[in-house]
Amino acid sequence: MTDSLPSFSKNMLALRNGQDRPEIWVAYQGVIYDVSGSRLWKNGKHYEHWAGQDLTDELEDAPHTNTVFERFPVVGTLITNR
Repeated sequence: MTDSLPSFSKNMLALRNGQDRPEIWVAYQGVIYDVSGSRLWKNGKHYEHWAGQDLTDELEDAPHTNTVFERFPVVGTLITNR
């Protein structure tokens, strides 16, 4: 599924923070989601989390599971330096 999607660097993801550009994107486990349509991500902030970031390590503190991402469109993959 994600093989045909465009890839974005962390710097490119950071620009989709709801402030620098109108898109509000977050990454989780290498997949980038567009959360622009969520009222909970208004202005690029969701509680103590900011858009334009990889939230993989932060999800364990959330009151929900990773299934929450199923609600949002996938826009690409995150380029990681492994």
